Amino acid sequence: MTREELKKKRIGVLMGGPSPERKISLKTGKAVLKGLLAKGYQALGIEVDRSLATSLLKEKIEVAFVALHGPWGEDGSMQGLLEMLGIPYTGSGVLSSALAMNKVMAKKIFHYHNLPTPKFQVINYEDSLSEVTINPPLVVKPASGGSTIGTTIVKSKKEIEEALKKAAEYDQEILVEKYIEGRDITVGILDGKHLPVIEIVPKSGFYDYEAKYVPGKSEYIVPARLPSEITKKANKLGEAAYRVLKCSGAARVDFRLDKKGRLLILEVNTIPGLTETSLLPMAAVEAGIDFPTLIERILLSARLHIGSKMSRRGC
Repeated sequence: MTREELKKKRIGVLMGGPSPERKISLKTGKAVLKGLLAKGYQALGIEVDRSLATSLLKEKIEVAFVALHGPWGEDGSMQGLLEMLGIPYTGSGVLSSALAMNKVMAKKIFHYHNLPTPKFQVINYEDSLSEVTINPPLVVKPASGGSTIGTTIVKSKKEIEEALKKAAEYDQEILVEKYIEGRDITVGILDGKHLPVIEIVPKSGFYDYEAKYVPGKSEYIVPARLPSEITKKANKLGEAAYRVLKCSGAARVDFRLDKKGRLLILEVNTIPGLTETSLLPMAAVEAGIDFPTLIERILLSARLHIGSKMSRRGC
C-alpha cells in the first residue's frame, strides 16, 4: 500500500498480550502509536486479549501494526488470526514468524544453508531419557521465547538440571547451546537491507533481561568498532538469516563474535523492540532514519502473506 492509501486507513497498534514479554510490548506499542500519530496516521492502540477479533471488527481496523513480543504475538499465532480476518499487518508472515520464534527450527534452517551458529542440542524436559551431551559452559533457554526470559548460562554440570527446570517453566522443548566466549553483535534489517552494526556491552557480562531493559546496565556502540571485513560479514550474514527464514519488514539478527573473529548467529527477532531507545531504532538513527520515519517505513510494508490476490484486502 502507498503512503496516501494508508493515510485513509484505520490502523490498530496491537500491544500487550498474555506473553511474559507483555510489559516490553506495551512500551513498544505506545512508542509506535506516538510515531504514527506524529506522521498523521489514523492510529489507535489496542491491548490484546482473547476478545481481540471482536475488538478489531468493532473498531473497523483496516491495517494492523503488530507491536507484540513473545508467544501468541511473535510466533505466527497473531499473524494467522489477521490472515483469517483479511487485515494486512506489519512484519513477517505466519511461517516466518513461527520459524524464527522457535530457535531450534531456526538453527536447523541455518545449518541447512551453511550459516554459522553455535553447536546445540534439543532437550525435551518431559523425556526422562533426555541427557545433555555438550560440555559446559552452556546456554540453556526455552526453544520459544525472547528477552532472555528463562535463560541461564551454565558453567558446570551441577548447574544443568536447575537451568533445565527454569527453561521448562516457559517451554517443554529446551535449547542447549554451547556458550561462545566473545562479544554481542546485532544487525538490524529493514526491508531486507542491513542497518549499521551495533555492539552491545552489558556491564554484568551477560545480556539478560535486566541488561536489556534497565537504563545504564549496558553500553551500546554504534557503529560497532569492528574491522571492516567483520562488519561486512555481519551485514551479509544478517541479510542471509533474514532471507532464509523468509522474513518481511523489520527484524534484528543477534550474533556472538568469538575471540577468533568468527561470527555465529544466535537468533532472528521478527518483531524487535521499537521504543526510541531500542536497538533497531538506534541503528536506524545512525543510518539517518528518525524514529517516526522508521515506524512509517515498517507500516508501509504491511500486507497479507497467505491466499489468493482476491483475499488481499487493500494490498
